[in-house]
Amino acid sequence: MSSAELQLKLDVINKITELKEIRVIREIKKLLDFELDEDVFVLSKQQENRIAEARKEYANGEISSNEEVNKEIEQWLNEK
Repeated sequence: MSSAELQLKLDVINKITELKEIRVIREIKKLLDFELDEDVFVLSKQQENRIAEARKEYANGEISSNEEVNKEIEQWLNEK
C-alpha cells in the first residue's frame, strides 16, 4: 500500500471518529460489512427468475435510457 493510500485510510478513519450522527455510522458499517463479506451470495429462486426475465428484456431491446426514464419520472412527478 502506497503512502498516499495509507494517508487516505487514516483520513477516512479520522473523519469517521468525528461523526456524531449514528445513522451515518450505521450506513458506513453496512457498506463496509458488504464490501468485506467474503461469503458467496446465494440468490433465491425469485431473484434468479427476475434476473432471467431482465436478461430476456435486455436481449429483446426492451430497455430505456437514463434520459427516457428521467423524463418519465419528471412527467409522473408533475402529475402529482
